[in-house]
Amino acid sequence: MSEFINHKEIRVTNLVKLFVGILKGENPGQLVADNHKLIESTVPSDVISMVDRLVLMKVPMDDLKRGINKLLNLLHKTISEYPYYPPEKENFIGCLVENNRILDERLQEIKPLIREINKKPESAELRNSIKEKFLEIEKFTNYYLIKENILFPIIEKFVPEFRCLAVMWSFHDDIKRNLKLIVQQLSSHEFDLKIFNRLSGDLFFNIYAIKFREERILYPLVEEVVPESELNLLFQESLEIGFPFFQPELVSENSKSKNSEENLVDLETGKLTPEQIKLLFNHLPVDITFVDENDKVVYFSSPKKRIFPRTKSIIGRDVHNCHPPESVHVVEEIVKSFRNGKKDVASFWINMKGNKLLIQYFAIRDENGNYKGVVEVSQEISEIQNLHGEKRLLDWEE
Repeated sequence: MSEFINHKEIRVTNLVKLFVGILKGENPGQLVADNHKLIESTVPSDVISMVDRLVLMKVPMDDLKRGINKLLNLLHKTISEYPYYPPEKENFIGCLVENNRILDERLQEIKPLIREINKKPESAELRNSIKEKFLEIEKFTNYYLIKENILFPIIEKFVPEFRCLAVMWSFHDDIKRNLKLIVQQLSSHEFDLKIFNRLSGDLFFNIYAIKFREERILYPLVEEVVPESELNLLFQESLEIGFPFFQPELVSENSKSKNSEENLVDLETGKLTPEQIKLLFNHLPVDITFVDENDKVVYFSSPKKRIFPRTKSIIGRDVHNCHPPESVHVVEEIVKSFRNGKKDVASFWINMKGNKLLIQYFAIRDENGNYKGVVEVSQEISEIQNLHGEKRLLDWEE
């Protein structure tokens, strides 16, 4: 065993060197010739270890993604030939793989339409048909939400070298962005065939690249180290988000124990039962997420209409792992400024799906001024912005 571990360490170190050579633009043919034994002996888990190390080396994300694409192209044959046993679709990972399979079917239906639009770019009817197909593909973004918010947290608990997830998340964002841009192109009166082809090419490449990396690198490791019982517990929250294409038989939910405790929580300005506290937070017209002084997510509210998806899998997760790599630096800057006492509030407002959203972060401190965490409060404020004059009378309709 120790010999295997030592060999693995050597392979991972050499893969990092190969990655650096690729980024430097060294002669590809020479790189393959010099590293053919390494390329032939690499196993899927080596890739996970390599990417983890590259993230720790703080390789810029764009360089990281570009280099990984090229390196995995060299390793594609070796990884493809590594023993692989597709899981049953009744278990959690199998359900994800089945959704991938259906996605592949739908992408294959689009390919001939893309060839056709290249012959008849002026055809509005054809563009509309393709747009409908891509709108159907957009449903697959739920799959990425399930991965990011439900699967990734449990991987972080069981896999020490989990930092490849940040890179995969970044690719998710590329796919989501390209899908939106493709639909915009197909909806535009100034349809640009060259832009459409570039976006479609990038989209197909990234989707199939991620599919391969999931099914031949990440998911086999997950099945090996995470107990199946733990994985299947992820079904219930995933069903709340909704799988895009294949919906498994509804897993019977574990009977939830009712909180019958009548002990009151003293809030100084009143005493409430835990049930009352839960109802109070969940009836506020805002999303609330609380991160403690150790940067761990410890609570989020569950209003009837959530603005951003949250799942129970996020509880106990490091807040730095809860955001896409392109925006995590903002969160880190906020937490750092709150922790050292330089700032107490950070506010942002964005437009999303026709709504105006206000997102605010507040430092939490005890009576002695010690930092105890940060609360994020998100609110849809479109109606508030449209208020004019005064309203003093109740005008409910009978």
